[in-house]
Amino acid sequence: MNLPDTPGGSPPIRIVVVDDHALFRRGVGQLLSMYPDIRVVADAPSGAEGIEAILTHRPDVALIDLHMKGLDGISVIRALQTAGSPTRLVMLTVSDSSFDVMEALKASAAGYLLKDMEPDEFCRKLRQVAAGGTVLSPEVGGVLAKPQAANRESIDAGWASLTVREQETLELVSKGASNKIIARSLGIAESTVKVHVKHVLQKLNLRNRFEAAVWLRELREEERSG
Repeated sequence: MNLPDTPGGSPPIRIVVVDDHALFRRGVGQLLSMYPDIRVVADAPSGAEGIEAILTHRPDVALIDLHMKGLDGISVIRALQTAGSPTRLVMLTVSDSSFDVMEALKASAAGYLLKDMEPDEFCRKLRQVAAGGTVLSPEVGGVLAKPQAANRESIDAGWASLTVREQETLELVSKGASNKIIARSLGIAESTVKVHVKHVLQKLNLRNRFEAAVWLRELREEERSG
């Protein structure tokens, strides 16, 4: 059955919640039901059932708890990436550990959010990730920024090492743009975009597009504060 459009004419953002705490799943569902442009289509009490629910419902965004009995959140994300799931996968957890954040980044999560976020900010992040962006709780961004902020010269040198086209590509990557959209925006072939992204990651010693988005955000904040 097709979901009804929101008043603005766009279909609601479809969400699956994967968490082994029943009260939290119910609470998230009740919270999100207050926003007409967001709809929880399914929830799951375990990692294995979460994978099945996400592959079955193909939501726009899946919110996945980090520490669950059995299959943990990182393993769930890796399994879905291997399965080629198009769903944007967001870690939703109480942990602000830099190790956990980096593990999520390495697994190619589209976001890392903490469970104590304010409701409106939480929903704003969901809209952002559904539109193709990458999202972090502010506290998590601070954890990642600390080692970079200590060496401004290294950040500047990294940016200067990129060609103009690579800088343009990174700008679009940081906004969550896909290779297809980047190619259209820059008037180049999608295969060329892939090469640019590869070179950007290599030159900046980054592992994935999420890290690239975080890197550029910190560069911009350094520029504003400098």
